[in-house]
Formats: sequence, C-alpha cells, structure tokens
Amino acid sequence: MAQDDVKLLGVVGSPFVCRVQIALKLKGVEYKFVTQDLQNKSEELLKYNPIHKKVPVLVHNERPINESLVIVEYIDEAWKGKSILPTDPYQRALARFWAKFIDDKVFGAAWKSVFTVNEEEREKNVKETHEALQFLEDELKGKFFGGEEFGLVDIAAVYIAFWVPLIQEIAGLQLFTNEKFPKLYKWSQEFLSQPTIKECLPPRDPILAFFKGRYESLLASAK
Repeated sequence: MAQDDVKLLGVVGSPFVCRVQIALKLKGVEYKFVTQDLQNKSEELLKYNPIHKKVPVLVHNERPINESLVIVEYIDEAWKGKSILPTDPYQRALARFWAKFIDDKVFGAAWKSVFTVNEEEREKNVKETHEALQFLEDELKGKFFGGEEFGLVDIAAVYIAFWVPLIQEIAGLQLFTNEKFPKLYKWSQEFLSQPTIKECLPPRDPILAFFKGRYESLLASAK
C-alpha cells in the first residue's frame, strides 16, 4: 500500500484522536497529522466532517472516515498486520459492545464528575462513573480486555488509563484508584507501559495544565 495517502485531522491531547493514532501505529501505517484549531475550524475539517465538525477524521486516499471507534475498525480492515478485533463473530460483537459502553457510560460521567460546579450533579456523576468502572472491572478476565494482547476495548479505554487519573487529580477526586478497581488499575499500568501506547500518548504536563486552566475558569465563573 505504498501509494496510500493517509491523513489524520486531530488535536494533541484528545483521547479520541489518540485511539486512532494507536491503531495506525499498531498497523505500521504512515500518515500525516494535520493539527486542527477547534475554536476556528478549518475548511478541510468542515469539508471532511460536515455533520459533526469534530476530530478525529481519517482521510484515506481522499475518502474521509469519522468517529474514533468507526475509524479504528476501518484501520483494522483496511491494513494487514496485527488484528485489533477478534476473528470470532461473538467476540467481535462483545468487543464492540464494551467499546461503546466506555463511550456511553464512562466518558461523560467521568468528565462531568470533574467539570461540574453543582455538588449534587457531581456526586451523581461520580456514582455513575464508579458503577461503569465496576462493570469493566468485572469484565476484565485476562491481562488485557483482548486477552494476552490488547485490542479494540483496550484502545477505547485509553481514556480510563491516561485521562481519568489526570482529570481526577485536578479536582482531588478518587474516581479510579487501585483500591477501588485493582484489576482495572493493574490493566491500566500494563497497557500504558506498552511501547506502541507510550509512543502515542500526549505529553502529560501540558495536558494537565490545560485541563487545570479549564477547571479553575469553571470555578471562577461559578462564584
């Protein structure tokens, strides 16, 4: 596939973009990263993702694919190499279910647990986050969700491994700890130590500073 023209429209620090970077890295796909300014959306972004106007967008030979989990599955099918999804149809369906579960049940709740001023609303979201993480704790049977090697669910859960500890630190919350979720926490350490994952993670300190700024602005505006 030497003739392939592959571009990834994204921003540094986005867990959704990071998922796609992991999948591309895993398959050994060379691509051009096109940084976007989400406050001032480029014509390119509006052209390739006119519906949601969001990143990530993968452009493969001028054909755009949107939504991070859809893109990861596309990469798995379009390029040879290490499989991201299981071959067994039932296991594939399960992987899709748990990847979507992370988006539906963990992302919003964990984010709102930190970036919400209302105490009652925050407590509700902390409870929802804990409930969702408990389901994942119970589901994790091996070293990774994908078994001995990481796959779709692990890639989807990079948000839990890298971003949740970071945003909970800002607010002084205990959303995801070794004490509450020992299996999941051990998984996160193992997952983040994988060379492929390490190379795709954004630098922690600038991301922490960025979110801290947002958190402080939120608190200031609530006064």
